[in-house]
Amino acid sequence: MAVIREDDLVQSVADALQYISYYHAPDFIAAMGRAYAAETSPAARDAIAQILTNSRMCAEGHRPICQDTGIVVVFVKIGMGVSWDTRRTLDEMINEGVRRAYLLPENKLRASIVSDPAGKRPNTRDNTPAVIHVEMVAGDGLDITVAAKGGGSENKSMFEMLNPSDSVADWVLAQVPHMGAGWCPPGMLGIGIGGSAEKALLLAKESLMEPIDMPELRARGPRNRLEELRIEIYDRVNALGIGAQGLGGLTTLLDVKILDYPTHAASLPVAMIPNCAATRHVHFHLDGSGPARLDPPDLSTWPKVDWAPDPDTRRVDLDNLTRDEVAAWKPGERLLLNGKFLTGRDAAHKRICALLEAGEPLPDGLSFKDRVIYYVGPVDPIGNEVVGPAGPTTANRMDRFTETMLAKAGLIAMVGKADRGPEAIEAIRRHRSAYLIAVGGAAYLVSKAIRSSRIVAFPDLGMEAVYEFEVKDMPVTVAVDSHGVSVHDTGPRRMRATLAGIPVSVED
Repeated sequence: MAVIREDDLVQSVADALQYISYYHAPDFIAAMGRAYAAETSPAARDAIAQILTNSRMCAEGHRPICQDTGIVVVFVKIGMGVSWDTRRTLDEMINEGVRRAYLLPENKLRASIVSDPAGKRPNTRDNTPAVIHVEMVAGDGLDITVAAKGGGSENKSMFEMLNPSDSVADWVLAQVPHMGAGWCPPGMLGIGIGGSAEKALLLAKESLMEPIDMPELRARGPRNRLEELRIEIYDRVNALGIGAQGLGGLTTLLDVKILDYPTHAASLPVAMIPNCAATRHVHFHLDGSGPARLDPPDLSTWPKVDWAPDPDTRRVDLDNLTRDEVAAWKPGERLLLNGKFLTGRDAAHKRICALLEAGEPLPDGLSFKDRVIYYVGPVDPIGNEVVGPAGPTTANRMDRFTETMLAKAGLIAMVGKADRGPEAIEAIRRHRSAYLIAVGGAAYLVSKAIRSSRIVAFPDLGMEAVYEFEVKDMPVTVAVDSHGVSVHDTGPRRMRATLAGIPVSVED
């Protein structure tokens, strides 16, 4: 009979969360390497190069792959013969491991969890509590899979009760375009079919813990209906041409995972949850002999990709930026930002817009007049860092505030990730503004461009405070120009036409 000691479990969870914060799994790296080699879209290829370069930098520097270090999800399979040496509950032990990992001084992770979710939403400050799923199984050991799920991809989860005669593949194909690029493709789709409503969602999440094996599956051929469905969905979604970061490209999905469960004769529950380019999960086993050992991946696993900006990329002086210069930017054009801009996310925007709409002044020293804002919630710095990993957050959450920020605050441009909605694009067009994207999944790489940082307003918001960053050659792409043309529309449309053999002009 295995006796599981409290500190072995706590330390194993903490070590696992640190491990996945900076190590991509080898199967993911190999899949991204294949996607990079195959990609024909310059914009998508550049994005994948940034993701791969960032990934290796994080593996070498032991810093987070993404600034969003996730909500912790833990799948626990407890052998019926296990005995415990602890006075804590299972949840308490796991949450102590989470706390220990996220507050580790050598690699402090971003605390993103808020309590009172429908109310004041105060940050718990240590990323607890985790979401824990427990299953009792045969045996006398403990199997645990630990994941850290980013909010951008989790927010794109979907569920529907289909009719039993409906096509699951058709439903997926209808939903994927509505996901936009906020889930940071290329990534995976986890699909759960059957059971009850909550079971389908749990199956979808659990399926994402499986390794990427689509090349092997295609090479040997499907052995059952679920494998046929995986291949069908994989091929049909990639034919949409969405591509890396939604810019238009050959690879939107690296794999599709499906788990199913018997269901009621009148029902067909289907859930779909994407995993982003910062996919993070690891499995370990405890048998009572001590904490889990997690061996680092071999650095030779990473392809030899070292992203660097094009020498002729346009450099932008943020401190002297004019509306005429913004109006000259072209959709899809790559820029290097230099100078100072402000940051702000959901909570800060809510406060700022409430003040502006009430005719009240902003906090002393805070002005957005003719300035650029970056949608980011950075990781705390360590050592000599100015700021920790600081990649972009999903921009369309700020769509509801965009008109006010452009019309009343005086913003000249915005930086985030993924596509904007029609309301925001119309506001951008009307105010002759622009929206730029940085690469989601390249947070550590982006942070290297930040040369100074200071909090300007709302320090109580933690990572959601308004900062002023000074940057040197921060890479971005023009996603929506001053005429309202969006590369998240034109890029995939061009790729679909290319895949269909339809000639495409530069203006298309």
